[in-house]
This record gives sequence, C-alpha cells and structure tokens, in this order.
Amino acid sequence: MIDYRKKITLDRELYPMKEIDISIESDRGRILSAPAVRRLQKRTQVFALELNASIRTRLTHSLEVAQTARYIAKTILSELKKDGLDTYGLEGLENAFISTAEMTSILHDIGNPPFGHFAEQTINKWMKDNALPILNRISSDMADIKELKASVERDICNYDGNAQAIRVITKLQRLNLSYTQIAAVLKYTRGAYEKKPESDASLDYLKKKPGFYLSEKDLVEKIQKTLEIEQGHRFPITYIMEAADDISYLTADLEDSHEKGILSLRQIYRLITQECEKQEETFLLDIVQKQFEKAQKNEQPYQFNLFFTLTRAGLVTELVKHVATTYVSNHKAIFDGTFNDALLEHDKQSPYYKAIKVLQEVSKKHIYQNSDVQKLELQGYAIVNGLMDIYKPLLELSADVFSKLLKDEKIDCFIAMRLIKRISAKQIVAYQNDVKNLNTEDESYVILEWYYRVRLMTDYISGMTDDYALYEYQTLLAL
Repeated sequence: MIDYRKKITLDRELYPMKEIDISIESDRGRILSAPAVRRLQKRTQVFALELNASIRTRLTHSLEVAQTARYIAKTILSELKKDGLDTYGLEGLENAFISTAEMTSILHDIGNPPFGHFAEQTINKWMKDNALPILNRISSDMADIKELKASVERDICNYDGNAQAIRVITKLQRLNLSYTQIAAVLKYTRGAYEKKPESDASLDYLKKKPGFYLSEKDLVEKIQKTLEIEQGHRFPITYIMEAADDISYLTADLEDSHEKGILSLRQIYRLITQECEKQEETFLLDIVQKQFEKAQKNEQPYQFNLFFTLTRAGLVTELVKHVATTYVSNHKAIFDGTFNDALLEHDKQSPYYKAIKVLQEVSKKHIYQNSDVQKLELQGYAIVNGLMDIYKPLLELSADVFSKLLKDEKIDCFIAMRLIKRISAKQIVAYQNDVKNLNTEDESYVILEWYYRVRLMTDYISGMTDDYALYEYQTLLAL
C-alpha cells in the first residue's frame, strides 16, 4: 500500500517539530543558510576557476535543478489528485512533497569536491596508490579483522560526491535535517564499503555508485528503519531530484560553451541537427529548427539567449510531463524504492530518450573533450593530488601520536604539527566524535581510528572551493 505518511515524517535526530509544515520549513531554512551550500558558488560545474559570473557553478546549477524538481513534483501531484491525494496518504503533505524534492536538489551536489568529477577520480587514485600501502602495514590473522580491512579498502577508494553529501549534512555541518530530507538525498543505495554489483544483479542501477560511507552506515540504517525503507531501496522523492538533475544538464553545458567562446550559436545548431539526423531523431530536431529560425529574426546580441531560452522551455515542458507520467505509471515500485532505473531513461523507445542522447553526445564530443576543458581538469588533478601529498604525513602517524597531536602536544613529525592547524575545527570534531565511540582495547581500533583519519583529511580537501584549493596549493608549495 502506498502511504506517504510513512515516508514524510517529523523524525529527526534532535528536537523534532510538532507539525509537518514547520518541520519542512525548518529544513528549508537550515539548508539555505548552510555554509556548505554557499561554497557551491565557487565549485566547478564544467569550467574550473571561472571569473565570468554568467557561467554556471554548482550553486547556480543546483538552483536550476531545484526549480525543475519543484515543477516535476507539482505535476505529479496534479496527476495523483485524479485518484484523490488521500488515496496515497498525501492529503495535507503537498507542500512537504514539493519542498523535499526542491531542497534535495539544492543539496544534491553539496559533497562534490573542487574541480568536479575529475577530482573524485583523483582522490580515489591517490588513495589506492598512497593510503592502501599504509593500511596494509596493519596485519592480523583474525577473519573479522581481515574483513574489516577489506571494507575499509573499498570505502576509502570509493570517494563519491553523493556519499560525501550525506557526511556533510550529518557529520560536518550537523544540519539536523529531518530523516525524510536526508533519505531523499541518498541517490545511490550501496555503501562505499560494499562490492559493486554485477550489471544484471537486483537493484544494480540503484547501487552502481556509492551512496554513503562506512562512517555513516549506522545512521543511514537507522533512517531507513524509521521510514520503512528496505536495504538497497531508494526513497521515492529521490527519483524526482535525479530526473530534474538530468533535465537541467541537457542544454546548460552548451549554453556555457557559447558564453566561453568555445562554440558559436550556428555551430551548436549545426552539431545538434547533424546528430539528430544521424540518430533519426525528430522531436528535438523540430524544436531547434523552429527556435533557430525565430532567433534569426532578432538583433544579433539577443539571438543566442532567445534560441536557448525557447529551446530549453520546450524541452523542459515536455520532459517534465514525461517524467511525471513515468512516476505515476510506476508509482508502487517507486514508492517502495525498487524502481531500478532513472525516470528519463526508463522508456528507451520514447522520442525524449533519443533527444537526451543527442544532447549528451554533442556535449561529450565538443565540450568535455575540448582542449581548454581538459587543461582545466589536468590543473585540477595537479592541485588535488598535490594537496593529498602534502597532507599525507597525517596518515602515517600512529593512533597514539595522532592523539597527542590533537592535544597540542609536541611530536617528532614537525610537519604534521603545522598541517593539523590548517584543518577546520568542525572537521576535527567530527573525527573525534567518531573515534570516541571506539573500544581502544579492540583489535579493530587501529584500523577504524586510521579510517576516520582518512575521512578527516578527505573532508578537509574535498570541502575546499576551487579557488581556495588553488590558494592552499600555491601557499604550501611556495609558488
């Protein structure tokens, strides 16, 4: 039975509210005033260290996603009203349903590191090359310790912005959001410490990336139990956020590439139409041909804006309807969190799916492989990799020595004594709160303490903005 009253609740870790609308507004206020959200304005979407304020950042992208999610949520509710919202336990929860989708979209990139997805790969490669050898020095014949080590190995080599988002919300910013709002951010349902499932395994799509770390495992399980979410299943509103994100990407990077001078309007039009004809796509082709002709009738400076504004509007309107229809048509599976697909990609025979593939292919070939974009990615790699190298001494200390370091006691590693002073107090407190719950007499203590230290270092570097990461890199390398 579909009953959203089991999913949209008042539950939260501390100080639960007495009314659902007050609880939802509290979440909105906490999210919009969070420093981690403000930092998104200085994080890369595609073009790193961009001075042109009209180019999208993670913050402006998230605002666009939030608006689209709001549109989708309202369209879904309009469809469900035909059966009566009380049928689904949604009577009186309309505002909560819409706001949760919107705020989840604001939060969806909050765990992304500086310089985007390329930095995620950089962190994971560094961990494999540098952190694993340190972990492997810890030996034990006990089977459960070997299993723990294997889990930690997978976890630290699987940095992902989605998993980091849960850590930022719950441990680093301590926003004390409702369980409903936190569950909606869990885009993927596999722990980073778990093996990636085979492509034909049950729920393989929902588990294709890490959704949370070992450090947040207990809290995630508590939230899932409270909201009656089965392990490996997704929260229903998360599907809306994912679709909104996918829709927002479609023309955004092409628009920014024009603003950057990489592609002209005529080039973009030509590339889209050629790709449409190649893939025998007509829905998108009709839209761009109509809007390109209309744009040509305006003054030159306004042609670009008019073309993209009208093209985007036409696409979004149709795609939102398509997504809402897919949601309602698969409502039970989506509510249960077993719908193993993205809403936009479910019907691969639809004209909308072809249109999406056309735009993705144009961006892949002519933006992401552009030499200037790849140069920025390489610079981001050098910065993030360099910072990880600089802070590596913190991982090479024993647990006892690191404990002394945090107490401001003198230790032999004078570099570590200076590095620790640069890390945020909030991040150190998050480490201390995790470690204080460990049993120092247990053989697992050495592994878990070191694991939380890895999280501490990663929290610091991944939490930087693009420009601060560059500043820190230049400062510490005396450039």
